Amino acid sequence: MKATRLFDCMALQAATPVAGLLNAKENGVWKLYSTETVHRLVNELSMALLNLGISAGDGTTEGRDKIALISNGRPEWLITDLAVQQIGAILVPLYPNSNAKELEQILNESAVKYVFVSGTELCDKITEVKANIPSLKQIYSFDRIDDCAHWLELLKPLQAGDIERIKTISDTVKADDVTTIIYTSGTTGRPKGVMLTHKNILTNVMDSGEVLKQIPVEARTALSFLPLNHIFEKMCTYIYFFFGFSISYAESMDTIGPNLREVKPYIFTAVPRLLEKVFERIMDAGQKLEGMKKKIFLWSIAVAEEFEIHGKSPWYKIKLAIADKLVYSKWREAVGGNVKAIVVGSSATPIKLEKIFTAAKIVILEGYGLTETSPVIAVNQYIPAMRKFGTVGPLLGNVQVKIAEDGEILCKGDNVMAGYYKNPEMTAEVIQDGWFHTGDIGMLDEGKFLKITDRKKEIFKTSGGKYVAPLPIENKMKENHFIEQMMVIGSERKFVSALIVPSYTNLLPWCKENDILFVGHDQLMQNPRVIALFNGIIAGFNPEFNHVEQVKKIALLSNEWSVESGELTPTGKMKRKVIMEKYQKEIDKLYSGEAGDSTCDIITPAH
Repeated sequence: MKATRLFDCMALQAATPVAGLLNAKENGVWKLYSTETVHRLVNELSMALLNLGISAGDGTTEGRDKIALISNGRPEWLITDLAVQQIGAILVPLYPNSNAKELEQILNESAVKYVFVSGTELCDKITEVKANIPSLKQIYSFDRIDDCAHWLELLKPLQAGDIERIKTISDTVKADDVTTIIYTSGTTGRPKGVMLTHKNILTNVMDSGEVLKQIPVEARTALSFLPLNHIFEKMCTYIYFFFGFSISYAESMDTIGPNLREVKPYIFTAVPRLLEKVFERIMDAGQKLEGMKKKIFLWSIAVAEEFEIHGKSPWYKIKLAIADKLVYSKWREAVGGNVKAIVVGSSATPIKLEKIFTAAKIVILEGYGLTETSPVIAVNQYIPAMRKFGTVGPLLGNVQVKIAEDGEILCKGDNVMAGYYKNPEMTAEVIQDGWFHTGDIGMLDEGKFLKITDRKKEIFKTSGGKYVAPLPIENKMKENHFIEQMMVIGSERKFVSALIVPSYTNLLPWCKENDILFVGHDQLMQNPRVIALFNGIIAGFNPEFNHVEQVKKIALLSNEWSVESGELTPTGKMKRKVIMEKYQKEIDKLYSGEAGDSTCDIITPAH
């Protein structure tokens, strides 16, 4: 059969059923949801929604009923998604960490009738604003909690004619119908509802799926832990569905390590921040070694940093093989032993990490796209000829790209959204003559590999009228293992500065080796030798940039930026405006001429 809707995956799955299509831990034990069980639950929920009066209405996006889903990744998430799809309604998935005010705004805008949540906290959050949402009739929870209806209460055994009724309705669903409205978290401004059709996502699924076809059928297992309401993880999930993968869901972000060792997946998706955290733990463990073991560990890191996709000298290959046997093989065991590739998206991956993981035979496949493009525009592939460090890979099949005169990446194809929900003006701003304006600046390296050089809206101008692109500076300097996070600033200022969060995983062992007493992060940031260390790091990088781009001052910060503390989006992007506001005092000190306790005047060595 030729799939034209996302839920067509069910017919393909039925032809080759498996015992564990979806898997999750319940009360500490892995529970396997077979293909048959998943499909039965999908159909029962579809019938329950129809009996509640949910319908495709007049067939327009506005007329179709909306169902909201606010939950961590779990089998029930996909079951709800498929059930909503096949009766022609529209799913509105939201981030679990969204605040109540934002949820109220989105649920009202989309006139959601029912909300499915994963537990007490989310049920309470929606209950708090329910009275302000006239369209909302009921909240259902996947977990059994007091004062909230359980989703299984909706389900009843299928009766004669139910499947035929569902099929009659699903046959009316067309490829161009909107299947989901995904509200972007955004680094600034109010969330926008991106309308994606079955065709948008499915074409991206099929073209992206070509990247995974080399994986043997018997090894097609994946672990999922990124938010499913983000199009990156949702689209990858449908790749798994259409290409015969078994999916297991991590219990939480804190249990990814143990879950990897239990599931032993071949592949998983991640954001660069997670890779950074994994590498921090690797370095932390290595720094605790002593004697020859520590020397071998540090030598293996240096070998990995030299890795090139298309090979090096025979002597390097010998060193790589030795490092693999002594060190890298242990890394692979720590993530289950079977992981061959990690698909990475959301923000730029440091080249150093790409090299280190790939050298360890865990190939990093970095891709690029936006919610508005379903999302993949380009992606590095497992085949060495289709990969290049520092780029986001070759263009995806059937996706067109051209670079505008100002360097902006423009995209055209079936993957481009139907528009922003209830916002035709903003839609017209970003889609012109059929081309979606990504807002990112880039180039085609070797005419083949897409390279992102900056975010158009993040490029700033100094008071001297010179333009500075912060992303390349940040990405380059974060290659140093002492720099955890970094934001380059300087809009309408005389010179460029930066806010830096040190990598305490690497800094603390250095302090110990240099007899610097650790009494707390705040005090450490004021230590003259620590300041001198970062002074030297920045000074060493500065000659790689032109004079106006060189970082003249830095402020060292004691607290890591995170989603929970508000500086990062749920997908790990910096909220630059939030960071600027939060650290305004430190920024003012950088430009006041004061010799602040944790600011450094950088002295760049001569070229």
